[in-house]
Amino acid sequence: MDKIIHNIKKIRLFLLNIVNGLSVEQLNEIPEGFNNNIIWNLGHIISAQQGICYVRAGIPIVIDEKHFANYKPGTKPGHYVDEQEVQNIKDLMLSTIDQLATDYEKNIFDNYTKWTTRYGAELGGINDVIIFLQYHEGMHSGIVMALKKLVDKQSVQ
Repeated sequence: MDKIIHNIKKIRLFLLNIVNGLSVEQLNEIPEGFNNNIIWNLGHIISAQQGICYVRAGIPIVIDEKHFANYKPGTKPGHYVDEQEVQNIKDLMLSTIDQLATDYEKNIFDNYTKWTTRYGAELGGINDVIIFLQYHEGMHSGIVMALKKLVDKQSVQ
């Protein structure tokens, strides 16, 4: 499982590299045809991981409750994300995956309740969840790459 968590961290580092250099305005921009933006996707990756790893295991989340509420599944961008919040999200992209690795090693996820995702994946324990995270974060990586192409094009015009 350590290798999978390491791969998830690589995905997050890749995403941070992709958005490096984008302005706060570009990160907040919702292009035509989309219902979210780049920074929401990054915040969502963090909240979704907290929800499916910690909340579903009956363990307190390791992020601020306000962040969790703003970006959890079922939400959409609801406010302008300023420079300070952007930096916080970027920091959480790495710190939360590092904390997951630490908590996994401590074996704190022993009270996990089986459930089925909206995509039909049956998750019966933390190992299933961590494997699913690769899929979820990969999906949002594709969205971020598409959004970046659009906000880059619009800033050039």
